[in-house]
Amino acid sequence: MAQAAAATDLRLATWHVELSRDGPGLLLQDIAAGDDPQVAAVLAVLGETRPDILLLTGIDVDPGGATLSALQDALKLAGTPFPHAFAPPSNAGLPSGADLDGDGRTGEARDAQGYGRFRGDGAMALLSRHPVDAGAARDFTALPWRDLPGAALPVTPEGDPFPSAAAQAVQRLSSAGHWAVPVLLPGGGRLTILAFAATPPVFDGPEDRNGLRAADETRLWLRLLDGAMGPPPEPPFAVLGRANVDPVDGEGVHAAVRAMLADPRLQDPAPRSAGGAAAADPAHRGDPALDTAEYDGPGNLRVDYVLPSADLRVTGAGVHWPEGAAETVRAASRGRIVWVDVALPHGHPPD
Repeated sequence: MAQAAAATDLRLATWHVELSRDGPGLLLQDIAAGDDPQVAAVLAVLGETRPDILLLTGIDVDPGGATLSALQDALKLAGTPFPHAFAPPSNAGLPSGADLDGDGRTGEARDAQGYGRFRGDGAMALLSRHPVDAGAARDFTALPWRDLPGAALPVTPEGDPFPSAAAQAVQRLSSAGHWAVPVLLPGGGRLTILAFAATPPVFDGPEDRNGLRAADETRLWLRLLDGAMGPPPEPPFAVLGRANVDPVDGEGVHAAVRAMLADPRLQDPAPRSAGGAAAADPAHRGDPALDTAEYDGPGNLRVDYVLPSADLRVTGAGVHWPEGAAETVRAASRGRIVWVDVALPHGHPPD
């Protein structure tokens, strides 16, 4: 079980929570009913881990924010309040009007800017115990994929744009979103959260459209830190989210994740769990204690990351995956919440 962060620490966390339902409004109904077993398990896990700043990925978010508000109410009632939230419109389920997967049809879930059967299907949301400076946030969600510096766009065997030049002209990079969100901390400090949730690098063809896209969704942060996408964020900052690629095992462009982990402007605290180590897949080459997702098909993988900027002092880290009896954790999600404690940054009071 994760120990509570010290009063002088700030706990940063990300969780692919899989709070997604088959249609719009259904998750809101389940939260409001108060008896949904998955929702109850999610509340219990958050009560045990108690992050201060939390990025949820794989959660249905409606345009009016009713679902997220209901979740905040449930968390408050459970004794784990997150009074502040940030969840601008996502690419998940956003119609593109184009045939983005090249199957000759339009208007399907895979033709949305990010896979989705409806608007906000499996999107993401940032929750915080501390105020969010939404007015100073930078949202890269609408960035066209082809406009990312050094973008690796898919091509056909003949070398033509896949699935078409017209599709690539409208295709956005983010499958859910990319946000740079300042959070205001006690003592006047600020911490910028670099939040994202990349597409799974599978469910495509030999052109590797999803694999290339997931890699570029991860590379966006390095391009931002390079100054290639406007001013880079001032330290301190932290990358939170799901790259959907393990550095060693499973599908995907491993080099993109390894480059992020090795970047000197970031640090990898390598959060670990006893449960992940005990559930090791014999064929995998990576350290199973670092895994953050429990899958039957590809096996357990490290696909979720909390990477503080190099100036922050890390005081603890872990993956909430207890060894042995883990019924509540498994009832909540196949994903495991990843947390990193950093010494609370201080600074000048915000303007």
